[in-house]
Amino acid sequence: MTRQAVSTSGAPSAIGPYSQAIAVDGFVFCSGQIGLDPQSGELVTGGVEAQAERALRNLEAVLDAAGLAMADVVKTTLFLADMGDFGAVNAVYGRHMPEPPPARSTFAVAALPKGGLVEVEAIARRSA
Repeated sequence: MTRQAVSTSGAPSAIGPYSQAIAVDGFVFCSGQIGLDPQSGELVTGGVEAQAERALRNLEAVLDAAGLAMADVVKTTLFLADMGDFGAVNAVYGRHMPEPPPARSTFAVAALPKGGLVEVEAIARRSA
């Protein structure tokens, strides 16, 4: 098994000892993305919808760097600082995911890095 790091300037740099994504055996495992602007490294303003939009755009940039797209995503996990934001985040998420949407889990968490309101991670697979 050979692991290959995936990296792009189109998404925020890792803020710890991890890769933006790892490609292995036809799969790409994307680290969680929060609503950080890739240039400034700061959370975008505008609340949970703006952060969800930015997080999903960051995820798309990582997938693109791996030669994949949202249509290749088979599983996502959403982390919310407040489960009360589920509907708002779900609406933004739905605009980014093609049919059929991937399998998904959603969790409420006590806190996210940098005070983020939403985080999205994904697993994608290259077409055979």
